[in-house]
Amino acid sequence: MSILERITIDPAVRFGKPCIRGTRITVGDVLDYLAGGMIESELLADFPQLTRDDIRACLAYAAERERRSLAVPAA
Repeated sequence: MSILERITIDPAVRFGKPCIRGTRITVGDVLDYLAGGMIESELLADFPQLTRDDIRACLAYAAERERRSLAVPAA
């Protein structure tokens, strides 16, 4: 399984936001927790259904979206 295959998008789950497969936990949720200072071990303790690879998949998904985002030139 590719790391990005852990991320699914289903219009019937969380309004179609990208989620970790088999859960209702969104990529954005995981990124918000990490950005807020939560460390990986805390995240795994609070959400036992997650794995380290799920967290890495969220980071990889965000990195891929960043690479694909349209760059706006500075004025």
